[in-house]
Amino acid sequence: MKNFAPNGITFGQLDIQLVQNFREYLDKGKITKGGAILSQNSKHSYFAKFKAAIKQAYKDGYIPNNPAEKVDGIKEGEPEREFLTLEELQSVVKEECEIPILKTAFIFSCLTGLRWSDIEKLTWSEVQHSNDLGWYIRFRQKKTKGAETLPISEQARQLLGEPVEGEERVFSNLKYSAWHNLKLQQWVMKGGVSKTITFHCARHTYATLQLTMGTDIYTVSKLLGHKELRTTQIYGKVIDKKKIEAANIIKIKL
Repeated sequence: MKNFAPNGITFGQLDIQLVQNFREYLDKGKITKGGAILSQNSKHSYFAKFKAAIKQAYKDGYIPNNPAEKVDGIKEGEPEREFLTLEELQSVVKEECEIPILKTAFIFSCLTGLRWSDIEKLTWSEVQHSNDLGWYIRFRQKKTKGAETLPISEQARQLLGEPVEGEERVFSNLKYSAWHNLKLQQWVMKGGVSKTITFHCARHTYATLQLTMGTDIYTVSKLLGHKELRTTQIYGKVIDKKKIEAANIIKIKL
C-alpha cells in the first residue's frame, strides 16, 4: 500500500477507480520486499483486507458509501500443502540434524499437528495426564486464541524427555529463522527427501497422515484446532490427488 500510494490515501479519495487501480496493482504481481512475485493467495489476502477496511470505514460513518463492494475480489489460488509421507518421515528420523532440538520439535509437530508458534511457547505445565485422556496438551492457540485440549500419543510425550517444574518452556532453546530452515532442509535431504520442507510442513504431514490412515476429516479438523471444516478439506483434496496417482500406477499391456 505504501508503494501504491506513497503519500497515503484520504477518505475523500476513496472511489471505485482507486479501488480498481489497487486491485490491478496487486494483480500484476508486484514483487515483495524479498524480491519474489506475489503469490495468488497473497494478492487475494491483501485485496480482501483492503476491501474489509473500506467496508469498516463505511460502517463507522467515515465515508458516505462503500466503493469496494462494486469491485470484484481477487480469486484465491489453490494452496500447496507439502508434506512427508510415512516412509519419508521414517527415513529422516534416522538421520542426525545439525540442530537436534529443531529435529525433535519438527518430529513432535509431525506427531501432534502443533504449529511452530504453539510449540515454541509450550510450557511443561501445559503437558498434562489423566486416566481418561492419557497424555494431552492444554493450551491456547497463538494464532486463533482458542483454548484447546489436544490428546497426544505416548510416543510424542516420550520425545519431550524429563519434565521440569513450573512454567518452563519445553523447547527452551528452540529458535527459528531462514538459517534454521536451511538446516531443517539439509536434514531432510540427508534422509533422501528432495521436497522443499519448512517447519509448517510438519503440521501438514500430521494432517495428511491422519487422513491417509483413516481418521475421519471431522476428527482431524478438531485435532488441528480448525474453526471451520472447509479449512481441513484442503487436506482431503491432497488425499484425493494421491488416490488418483495410485490408481494410475498399475499398467499392463493389453
